[in-house]
Amino acid sequence: MDLSLLRTFLAVHRAGSLTGAAALLGLSQPAVTGQIRALEQQVGRPLFLRGARGVTPTGFGDELAHRIAPHLDALQEITRDGPDGSAAGRALHLTGPPEFVSRRVMPALVPLVRRGLTVRVSFGDGEESLRSLAAGHHDLAVVASRPRGSPPTPLTATPLCDEEDVLVAAPRWAARTGGPAVVRARGAAALEGVPALCVHESLPLLTHYWTTVFGETPARRSGTVVVPDPRAVLECVVAGAGLAVLPRQLCQDALESGQLTTLLDPPVPPLRTYFLAVRAGTLTQPHIARAHEWLLRAATGW
Repeated sequence: MDLSLLRTFLAVHRAGSLTGAAALLGLSQPAVTGQIRALEQQVGRPLFLRGARGVTPTGFGDELAHRIAPHLDALQEITRDGPDGSAAGRALHLTGPPEFVSRRVMPALVPLVRRGLTVRVSFGDGEESLRSLAAGHHDLAVVASRPRGSPPTPLTATPLCDEEDVLVAAPRWAARTGGPAVVRARGAAALEGVPALCVHESLPLLTHYWTTVFGETPARRSGTVVVPDPRAVLECVVAGAGLAVLPRQLCQDALESGQLTTLLDPPVPPLRTYFLAVRAGTLTQPHIARAHEWLLRAATGW
């Protein structure tokens, strides 16, 4: 049996779609479709059920994937070993926003680290991370928007999870604004005298919250404190510097301890979707495929 057919089959099984597998392998969709059909003819059974949103493996397809994946991954690792038998160049290089990578991604990867995975992490915003991923400097990138355009190296992104953004401040600022009831009644006007903290001069988190919840853009043009790490913004807000819009997962502990309070609890809170992006063809490398699959599974509990 042709190993290339099995590799394509495994890519489709992991990606959940012919289109996704084609992007990961650097092949055209018709080529992937043709290889799957050829393999189905060889084994004499259907491997996937086609649907509007991708493909679903049959029972036999699932069984085949679980049987061949360890062996194909092992063969791939052997071909990547250096002349001395060492697994050179197999460190996983990952990039993404500091607060999400620190609190979500890295703890999730610990079991793989215990099994021998080497990880190198750098922090960056969405565009910077995607450029770095496309250039080959990283293997995986966590971003808050899907890749757009057609870079020289195709990228594919899979949703990880949604994160709620919350408007928070120290309790004394909540007392001065009158609390959520007053902010709900008066809108953004109730917050005009409160200093704002953000990660960038353009106030991206604040602007998204204001337009989503209040239906207007912030009157202010820059923040009182601008620091490019949400964790630093959090510490400043806890110390009483003013208000900020932050991911709930980042400030949940401070909210539960009473160090922070929400200035408003809208009925439909603003959400951001995080995606796990990868470069076409790289999920054929076992250590990247393993981390990619592991993070997607972990994200179901976030």
